[in-house]
Amino acid sequence: MNAQDLYQARYGDPAYAAPQAWSPIIEHLLGHRSVRSYLPDAVSDDQLSAIIAAAQSAASSSNLQAWSVVAVRNPATRAALAECAGGQTHVKDAPLQLVWLADLARLDHLAQSNQRPAAGLDYLEMLLVGVIDAALAAQNAAAAAESLGLATVYIGGMRNQPEKVAELLKLPPKVIAVFGMCVGTPDPAKPAEIKPRPPQSVVLHQESYTPLAEQDAGIAAYNEAMAAFYTQQQMDVRGTWAVHSAKRVAGPESLSGRDRLVEALHNRGFPLK
Repeated sequence: MNAQDLYQARYGDPAYAAPQAWSPIIEHLLGHRSVRSYLPDAVSDDQLSAIIAAAQSAASSSNLQAWSVVAVRNPATRAALAECAGGQTHVKDAPLQLVWLADLARLDHLAQSNQRPAAGLDYLEMLLVGVIDAALAAQNAAAAAESLGLATVYIGGMRNQPEKVAELLKLPPKVIAVFGMCVGTPDPAKPAEIKPRPPQSVVLHQESYTPLAEQDAGIAAYNEAMAAFYTQQQMDVRGTWAVHSAKRVAGPESLSGRDRLVEALHNRGFPLK
């Protein structure tokens, strides 16, 4: 796809004109797809090493490096993780599962080794540092994997059963899974398409936040773009993107694993003051 085609696909609107500012990196990023069908071909150690080097090149708050990642290739472990994530078959089928972690255990170990206090680890701020560090590293990893001809999809369902995931991966206290990531060679028989994103008028605010009522036109346009995408992909989604999104935040019962996550955070040494 050329720049114009990529831009129009990303926004689901044939009227969109690609900006003149363009680069191979922008082109690569706009081509991202979430892939859920993989060939059984292994991800090599060499590929994994390159992907992790890219992940480690991401920014880290105060250079604390408050993240880690577990590479899971064992089929039995991948199958168990798939069950933790709500039975998502691609977690089991993808040859590599990367489980990204907010990791405060290493900082606690460093403090103890240097006979220093570590009370700051008990605060919500430090959990956020670990989560953000993991997310930044993971996004670099996803872009790197795709540049090697591999494909990825994030697995938020790793938070559905956080203590079971911790048990499977032998995570120490003060370490918790933030999300997983399938990595593998995409199955050409089941190609994934670029999913549209909201118009920039919805997410880009100039100088100050755009009043919500003024975002409605962009949201209406996105509802139309997603309706066309649902039809094209033969997805059985009831209602608009806006309705679907509202259902996901309707209450705690719609947040998979919420109660288990809160309990797991406390049990795993995250007091969160």
